Amino acid sequence: MASDHAGFTLKSAIAEHLSEAGYSVTDLGTDSLESVDYPDFGRALGLEVAAGRSDLGVAVCGSGIGICIAANKVDGVRGATVHDATSARLSREHNDANVMCVGERFIGVQVALDAVDAFLAAEFAGGRHARRVAKLVHNPDSA
Repeated sequence: MASDHAGFTLKSAIAEHLSEAGYSVTDLGTDSLESVDYPDFGRALGLEVAAGRSDLGVAVCGSGIGICIAANKVDGVRGATVHDATSARLSREHNDANVMCVGERFIGVQVALDAVDAFLAAEFAGGRHARRVAKLVHNPDSA
């Protein structure tokens, strides 16, 4: 898990929910409401997931967008900004997302917890989606 200051409160609630459900949670910060830069935390989470130290990641900022862009800059990350349980589930089933991003300013705690549960319960569907996901892999030779 990672957040900036605008996502700190929701990140804390999600981390507590996951810990109570028996998940091992690595909290990459931030640790307060003091202003910080979301790219630093999105990148840290992306590196954690891409290196395989964590299977999946959850990132929170004010909108869920900026931290998602930052995480997606790391090769191997497929981050998706989600808004509810359905978009969270589909991000895993259709896009093989490995980082879920949410915006504390846009969704409530219960909606976020439902989305996290759906994200973790879902599995990549493969099939026709596999060839599409393969096209998302970074190719350094492309323009």
